[in-house]
Amino acid sequence: MTTLARKTRCAIYTRKSTEEGLDMEFNSLDAQREACESYIASQRHEGWLRLDDSYDDGGWSGGSMDRPALKRLISDIERGLVDTVVVYKVDRLSRALSDFAKLIDMFDTHKVTFVSVTQQFNTTTSMGRLTLNILLSFAQFEREVIGERIRDKFAASKRKGIWMGGVTPLGYEVRERQLHVHDEDARAVRLVFDSFLMLKSVARVAHELPALGVASRARVTRTGRSFGGTPLDRGAVYKILNNPIYIGKIRHKDKVYDGRHEPIITQEVWDRAHELLRDSPRQKSPSSKRKSHAPLTGVLKCGGCMSSMTPVHTRKQGGKLYRYYSATSYLKGGCKTCPIKRIAAREIEAVVVSQLQAVFASPEMIMGVWKEASRQDRSIDDHAIRDALSDLVPIWNELFPKEQERLIALMLEKVVVYPDAVDIRVRADGLESIVRELDRQKKRLEDGYDHAPHIAAE
Repeated sequence: MTTLARKTRCAIYTRKSTEEGLDMEFNSLDAQREACESYIASQRHEGWLRLDDSYDDGGWSGGSMDRPALKRLISDIERGLVDTVVVYKVDRLSRALSDFAKLIDMFDTHKVTFVSVTQQFNTTTSMGRLTLNILLSFAQFEREVIGERIRDKFAASKRKGIWMGGVTPLGYEVRERQLHVHDEDARAVRLVFDSFLMLKSVARVAHELPALGVASRARVTRTGRSFGGTPLDRGAVYKILNNPIYIGKIRHKDKVYDGRHEPIITQEVWDRAHELLRDSPRQKSPSSKRKSHAPLTGVLKCGGCMSSMTPVHTRKQGGKLYRYYSATSYLKGGCKTCPIKRIAAREIEAVVVSQLQAVFASPEMIMGVWKEASRQDRSIDDHAIRDALSDLVPIWNELFPKEQERLIALMLEKVVVYPDAVDIRVRADGLESIVRELDRQKKRLEDGYDHAPHIAAE
């Protein structure tokens, strides 16, 4: 008796990272698809059939799963329309090990097999999975090496003063991949600098610019979306005043190099403007905030209007100081029905610290912090984490106000105050630093070195 092979529906997936060459009559995607079709044809005796639908991602990186054809393939797999996924090489499906693991798990869930026509293996066996992971690890390594090369080339080009793309700064236009002065926009940039030297206030400059006809450049994206052509706000003015591109320089991270483009303003004008900026109120604001002795400044929000809550104080008879946090919109008269209005500083600070203590004491938090901290310092164990986090309140009470502010900045993303509740968002990326700080302070207190410990900067 003849046994008929079970029909296996095969979906071919192809991908190319760039759009270069896709307009050719026979491109890379066609070559991948042809190789996969030949392999499926060789397995016809096993019942393999090629699906008519094409899953082609041309111009999409393998470092992300956000690809239209891949999403469509996943959807068809979930609907039970695919039995086997066939690719030319493993890295065509994904170059990221974590993404590939997710895809293989999804394939297993829906009983879908995976085949690479140039790398023979079977994902249903342990050896096949090992081979697959080794191959993908090399694919991810190759991707990271390519990324490093691109970043190195980018940095080297900027050191030579070459414009490397991005949003074209106001005052310039790009021709033949080079920056050239745009006369009308350059006039606007010079007006920004001249107005600032005359008015000595960024806020006043932003207020006066519309009357002078100065606005951001109107632009249209490749997709047809229009933006720009709007008045410059204070942030945009600060960005112009601090952009060394206008004195013929190119910035790369924290370094500045001589550029190949023509400057719009002189070095003298730049120096005079930055002398004023160093003395501006905006530059002084961090120090004035530190003097407020209000550790929740910058993280406390009003749950009614979501505006920031500003520290305020008053002195009553006898000279006693009373501290509060008050909603900014309420202080400015913009929210007369604000449900919070103001709250006693000592009360909300105590609530936040006690809630942090409860959060940090949970086993999930202790293990999570230990995993993060051990990556940086393998000498830290989970007992040290637990002891440090459990002693937050006594250590907190011994800190100077400035040190409390610094710990709050490390620990909290924001605190939202409602009439009947407080919502605390913990900043996970600062927790390992907090553990080291608290452990240091605990040892100092136990040894009796001081009663007001100082937190050293990391």
